[in-house]
Amino acid sequence: MARTVTAIPATRALHTGAPLGQTTLRRVAGYARVSTNHDDQVTSYEAQVDYYTRYISDHAGWQFVKVYTDEGITGTSTKHRAGFQQMVTDALDGKIDLIITKSVSRFARNTVDSLTTVRTLKDKGVEVFFEKEGIWTFDAKGELLITIMSSLAQEEARSISENVTWGHRKRFADGKVTVPYSRFLGYDKGEDGNLVVNPEQAKLVRRIYGMYLEGHSIRHIAHTLTDEPATYTAAGNKTWHYQSVRSILTNEKYKGDALLQKSYTADFLTKKQVINEGEVPQYYVTGNHEAIISPAVWDFVQAEIAKGARDQRTQHRTRPFSSTLICGQCGHFFGSKTWHAGSKYEKVIWRCGHKYSGQEKCATGHIDDQRLKDLFLDAIQLRFDKPADDSTSQALLEVLDTSDLEVQAAGLVAQIDEVAKKIQALIAHNARVAQDQHAYEQKFNAVHQQHQALLARHAEVYAQIQSKQNRLAAYRYYRQETTDLEINNLTFSPYLCVTLLDHATVSQHGTVTFIFRDGSQQDIAKD
Repeated sequence: MARTVTAIPATRALHTGAPLGQTTLRRVAGYARVSTNHDDQVTSYEAQVDYYTRYISDHAGWQFVKVYTDEGITGTSTKHRAGFQQMVTDALDGKIDLIITKSVSRFARNTVDSLTTVRTLKDKGVEVFFEKEGIWTFDAKGELLITIMSSLAQEEARSISENVTWGHRKRFADGKVTVPYSRFLGYDKGEDGNLVVNPEQAKLVRRIYGMYLEGHSIRHIAHTLTDEPATYTAAGNKTWHYQSVRSILTNEKYKGDALLQKSYTADFLTKKQVINEGEVPQYYVTGNHEAIISPAVWDFVQAEIAKGARDQRTQHRTRPFSSTLICGQCGHFFGSKTWHAGSKYEKVIWRCGHKYSGQEKCATGHIDDQRLKDLFLDAIQLRFDKPADDSTSQALLEVLDTSDLEVQAAGLVAQIDEVAKKIQALIAHNARVAQDQHAYEQKFNAVHQQHQALLARHAEVYAQIQSKQNRLAAYRYYRQETTDLEINNLTFSPYLCVTLLDHATVSQHGTVTFIFRDGSQQDIAKD
């Protein structure tokens, strides 16, 4: 019997699965996007919406669904494009059969996003038509053409991003300062484009610094401002958070300077911003605009914030002796305790935090809070009732000099660069020349360990420089504030403690030694 082959004709469409010969309306949606909110782009956006509405509605056999839109959104990623995401969701839910868009670059400038979306829609029987390129995704050549066009669009996006980045960095190098004025408390944009003090907002900025200098913690300041009926953040929010207050206390623009390029764009596709930790150059502009906070006050606040971070303790700054009073016997900090809370006998005392911990009890006694404050006032009067000993201040300045450390840091940077070059040379040589990988790995690990050790040493030296600079800032502010100190009518305030006192020790025999910020000290018997 002769072998025969009988063809069985297809009865359904390849991608959609619809019966062949069946006349059905094709549900069609349009997609329009512009990347900025400029006037000319808004006109383009409106024109695209109007065009696709008419184009789809007037086409025979098509049923208009909707024109999905994204306005003022970049095309390098589909992640934050709500209109695009909704369109894909509706298509996958069976509400759309065909999507029409202007071009591949309007759809996505990310090759991966573009291909992934097209394939996902294709699997669900949804076709995409790119009008400018004339590409239908159900066409056999469609995916190849989309890959090519998407790659070109992605390369164009990369080029644009590099040009924009170059422009930003050129402005930074020229010392041109820009800030998000609508979200920046204390300043408005002046006619020349520079920062101009906003008088009403500046009052709030000064008050925040004043509260911190009075001994309030950052978290307490945030709670206080939140509880007030008419105090808003720069963004108009009623709730103040720890980080929003801390950013005000640490922003150098409030002292009239500006550090440029604190962050940079790590990936032009995701637009992810990362903190600049030395990967790209930074520029510091001194005296760029009118200061709201004097440089001396600002520097002192930074020293106090750094002190809390250095001690790795939660500073209850409303208790001014917290993280300041040290036990002379065991070296632990004193902490405040409340006795008989809620009764008429309530009182606050200070006691060594190691008093009842460990096998051996600390013998240093406690001290009443009010008595400690009185002793501190006595120490101030004794210290400033006599001429200052310049030798003490001179000795402190010599201790805080960072010249040798800065030379050491510069030398370490040079060594780090040299070792980094050796690492790169090893990697490049291994990529070009066949060699014993075990020997290569040993050599690489040795150089890598040397590199890590140099980095760690540089970090230590830099930390010492920062610590000394913070102490120097605190000393300078101390000298400024003690110039006109009225010791005859002195009353205790947390501000006095924050400003004048470096730390104090309590001996086992009942003597409190107050060490001031110039290195001088005063012994006072607590009983």
